[in-house]
Amino acid sequence: MAIPMPNVVLLKSGHENKTFLHRNHVPTLFAGQARKGTNKIKRTNISVSARNDSLPLLSGIGKEIVEDQEIKTEEEPEIKLADTWQKIQGEDDWVGMLDPVHPLLRSELIRYGEMAQACYDAFDSDPFSIYCGSCKYSPHNFFQSLGLTHHGYEVTHYLHATVNINFPSLFKRSLSSKTWSRAANWIGYVAVSNDETSAHLGRRDITVAWRGTSTRLEWLADFMYFLRPIKVCMMPCPDPRVTVETGFLHLYTHRNRSCPFSKHSAREQVLTELKRLIRQYQGEKLSITITGHSLGSALAILNAYDIAETGVDIMDDGQAAPICVFSFSGPRVGNIRFKDRLDKLGVKVLRVTNVHDRVPNAPGIFFNEHVPAIIQKLAERFPWWYSHVGVELTLDHKDSPFLKETNDLACLHNLEAHLHLIDGYHGKGRNFALANGRDIALVNKAANFLKDHYLVPPNWFQRENKGLVQDHKGHWVQLEWRDLEDHLKEIHPDF
Repeated sequence: MAIPMPNVVLLKSGHENKTFLHRNHVPTLFAGQARKGTNKIKRTNISVSARNDSLPLLSGIGKEIVEDQEIKTEEEPEIKLADTWQKIQGEDDWVGMLDPVHPLLRSELIRYGEMAQACYDAFDSDPFSIYCGSCKYSPHNFFQSLGLTHHGYEVTHYLHATVNINFPSLFKRSLSSKTWSRAANWIGYVAVSNDETSAHLGRRDITVAWRGTSTRLEWLADFMYFLRPIKVCMMPCPDPRVTVETGFLHLYTHRNRSCPFSKHSAREQVLTELKRLIRQYQGEKLSITITGHSLGSALAILNAYDIAETGVDIMDDGQAAPICVFSFSGPRVGNIRFKDRLDKLGVKVLRVTNVHDRVPNAPGIFFNEHVPAIIQKLAERFPWWYSHVGVELTLDHKDSPFLKETNDLACLHNLEAHLHLIDGYHGKGRNFALANGRDIALVNKAANFLKDHYLVPPNWFQRENKGLVQDHKGHWVQLEWRDLEDHLKEIHPDF
């Protein structure tokens, strides 16, 4: 029995695809390869055998492509990422790059989105695991363990967060009496591009990736909607009127001296590591790119502000490394004063959202940047008056022929779905076209969003045998206690 596929536009070009690889994922275009000359737009009208249930599904797409039309374009010189990375990082606030989406920007958004998705994929949320709440993998083989073998980055530091709330059950913990920490959860990492990737990017890129909400404690932080002055938590700010959401601020700045993983706050951990890396790579072109989804987006924006305000981005020659945030489905973080201060500091933020997702509408559902300016001025002292920051790229999941109609808020908010939409979006009113051939099966990794006839089971991504291994007797058991010392790096904050 054959399963019909919809008519979907796939963009093809004659250049070589250099790629970042991802497990179970058709390699996407490695940013830096531009399309030129004749672009052939081809439509698929094919069948995939139901007997062939191998993944990725898109491996079948393209085998029976019938040319539908050919569009002639003027011959253009190849644009390399190394020559235009400043614009991709928001030097001009992405003017002229979003509608239609610039191909280099699309590839970079997907790449940084995958780095944010890695935080979810690597987080051990299984209460039957001894290491619940930690990262599943060592920093030394982090990307390799996730199938990102050609990503071109090396993890240099893991980030852990805590909140000083007397509700121990809100932390993600193992059911075992043995536990790696009773006061911290792993929440992200710092990575740096290797020499080969740096040459391609045109600079040495330091990336910070923050994980989104996965624990009850983090859900609680998400709903601490009252604004609080940044200076209360000993973060520098010349304007006492600059305020941010209380829960985000707590996760970023709280510490627990009794726990080796959180005796320094997430803030202290990330700033110390960034200072070390900037010293290490003095004399090179540097960029600082911060990414995250949902709660991770809020922490990314707060982190970017902190880096610029503290001056961690300033190198020995007095030049500042450009700071860019690629935010996916993020909430509002602070008030209008926070937005103004972020703009003045030169931090660039590009927010990718699904128009049907509810998370970017909060906090400040009723009191936000969309109300008339005169009302904003009168009410800016209210403790719940929020404003988004940066530039927004708005997508619509209903444009994708692969996705089913649903009111499931988790699907609308899903990061893999956002990356799928980025791959297919070419501007308002244009056909949905999978430019990089990103595997559609990834959409259902932790969701039930693909149309059923693709035969991709929902929530299919899991650890092999759910972490159980056979011992020498052939019994299925949890892994023996593993030393997590390589997850912990001793730091000495000096700011």
